[in-house]
This record gives sequence, C-alpha cells and structure tokens, in this order.
Amino acid sequence: MTRRTPTSRFAVTLLLATLSLAGIGLGACGDDDNPAEVQSGSGTLTIYSGREEEIVGPLFERYEKESATKLQVRYGESPELSATILEEADNSPADVFFSQDAGALGVLEKADRLATLAPAITKQVDARFRSQAGRWVGTSGRARIVAYNKEKLRQSALPKSILDFTDRRWKGKIGWAPTNASFQSFVTALRKLKGDAAALAWLKGIVANEPQTYEKNSAVRDAIASGEIELGFINHYYVAQARAEEGDDYPVAIYNPPGGDPGSLINVAGVGILAGSSNTAAAEAFVRFLLSAKAQRFFAETTKEYPLAAGVEAERDLVPLDRIEAPDIDLSDLDDLQRTVELIEQSGAL
Repeated sequence: MTRRTPTSRFAVTLLLATLSLAGIGLGACGDDDNPAEVQSGSGTLTIYSGREEEIVGPLFERYEKESATKLQVRYGESPELSATILEEADNSPADVFFSQDAGALGVLEKADRLATLAPAITKQVDARFRSQAGRWVGTSGRARIVAYNKEKLRQSALPKSILDFTDRRWKGKIGWAPTNASFQSFVTALRKLKGDAAALAWLKGIVANEPQTYEKNSAVRDAIASGEIELGFINHYYVAQARAEEGDDYPVAIYNPPGGDPGSLINVAGVGILAGSSNTAAAEAFVRFLLSAKAQRFFAETTKEYPLAAGVEAERDLVPLDRIEAPDIDLSDLDDLQRTVELIEQSGAL
C-alpha cells in the first residue's frame, strides 16, 4: 500500500525547522550475477521515501517482483518524513529511510535513530558521500552548478566563486529558486563553510542584484534556455536531462566553480536503516540492492545523477565526479535548516 504526503517544499522545511526502469534487474554488493543477497529478504519492508514515486516507483516495483519482499512505501518530502520519524519515535513503522538529501539523514543520525550499517555496505561508497559513523550511505550524487546560456556567456567570463555573483555586473541576469530544498541545502553548506554572516551577506547581495525567482530548478533552467536570464544556481542533472532530450545544440551549459567553492557542493540521495527495525535482514538486502550495479546504472541513465557505488560510471557527457573541486564538508551537517530558512527570509529572498 502506498501513502502519499502532499505538501509544498517550503512548508516541509518549516515543519522540520519547528520540530525508466526497463531492463533493471537485481544485484548485491555491486555484483549483477549474485541475486542471493536480495533473496535473503522476506516478508514486508516499510520504506519512507523522500524520493518521488515518479522516479523510484518502477525501481521499487521491480524489486518486489524479483525478491521475496513486499514493500510498503510512504512517499513525502525528505525533511517532513525525517520529522515524522522523530515524532513517531519507537513507534515508527519505518524500516528504511530513503532520503532525497543528506541533511534529512543527518537529522536522524544525530538523534540516534539510524542503525549502524555493515562495513561491507558502506565501503562501496567514497567516504565523502556517506555517514562518518556508518549510519547512512549515499546512493546517488547531485552537483550544485552554475547553469549558463552558452550563446550569451563564455565560461571564462564567469567568476571563480559563486560568492562573486553579488557583483553588479550580474544585476538582472540571475535566476534562483530559494524555496527549493536543494537550494536550502546549498545555503546550509555555505553557512557551515563560511559562517552565518557570510551566508547572509551573499543572500542579500544576490537579492540586491534583482534575480528572477522561480519555484523549481527546472524553471530556472528553462528561463536560461529561453534567454529570459543568463545564468542560475541549480543541480547538474536538470541540464543533463534536457541536453539528452534536445541534443548538443541545447543552449544551457554547466559550470563547476573551482577550488572547493561552495557553488560546487555535491549532495547525495541516501539511505539508512531505522534503529529498532525488526526487519533488518530485508532492510539490509534493500540497501545492498540500491548499491548494485544495475540500480546504480538506473540512476545514472534515467535521472542523470552520479552513481556512487564503486565500479559504475556516470554518463559520459558529465564532468567526472573526481574532477569536480567540491568543498570539504560532512554532509550529515546539512541537517540544520532552521537557521537557513531564517537567513533566507531575513535576506528578503522570500
């Protein structure tokens, strides 16, 4: 049985502050030819999924058909679901939390609501993209980028840091989506890296440059493509998906600011097993599946995200993950959204 939890992204953040698959088979530990790990699960597994049903629903359905496990999935926004798990405490029916971003996993990790994963699971993913305490593991990555209209701008004209887009040269040329969860995760990272004062100064500087405000990243991308704006701050896969559909002539390009800049943050979708789950064998089998080669290729090919399990390559037209000069940050620390929302409101962005 599937339950949906409709709500706006910004409402989800406030709630937290106040408290495609055709050919996808099963594998385990990255080995396509060993379904035994998947088959070890049985019975019913309850998943709280911050990833949208439209994206992962077919993946879940295939898992049900090819394993001995029935999935009961509750869909919703990641921050709302993590807040719900905290409210439910020991009475939560959830066995697995599949989050759209690391911050929501960090909330549960710091509340001691996630079990420690087996090293055989976590070691498949680079240490940058998993809990340092072994409580959750990234399943796919998304890079924050500056998307720009390549018919209007040359990459060489773009500043070396996202912090420099407060320069008046960019007045009226920027688009952003300040209510979007991924943007708020970026601002949280900016706070952790540079401090609250610097984050607020940057937000105010962008507001002073009179940016066009949109509800979604895809709307920012489309406005760049149409020439309404020249550049925007979004996730890489929005451009990659459009480029796959439109071809090499698509006018929007990707820029990754260098030198560990906050504008090149790599966040992850990730998964953890709830502490106290009585169904750990099935939960562990499901986590292993998400890191299997075929599931990782699904994320790479269908959503254009970066696969994180060792041995699976990203789409060829993406900048390789190891060539992005991302900032050094513990992704679990992206849990503190309350102050982020306060700063965004204080800046006048909302």
